[in-house]
Amino acid sequence: MENPEIVIKLTPDEALVLSDWLEKVQMTDLSRLVDDEAVWAPLHRLAGTLDKSLPGIFAADYDERLDAARRRLRPASDDASSDHEDDD
Repeated sequence: MENPEIVIKLTPDEALVLSDWLEKVQMTDLSRLVDDEAVWAPLHRLAGTLDKSLPGIFAADYDERLDAARRRLRPASDDASSDHEDDD
């Protein structure tokens, strides 16, 4: 039986934001968040792969890079609320 690997493609912004989140998750008590220990291995592997692929995580301006990536990934703000203000 063949054992193919699963390939997941992320943009650099997605990888940076996900890497930061996974680091925070790993620093918590995983047993409180993840009730199945079988999930821990792929979480650690994913985090390790991201760390190796993102040299910017050690850059002096890491926080600025992370903030910029988060801004780019957030959905655009809904302009509908400003439309209602004009109705008054």
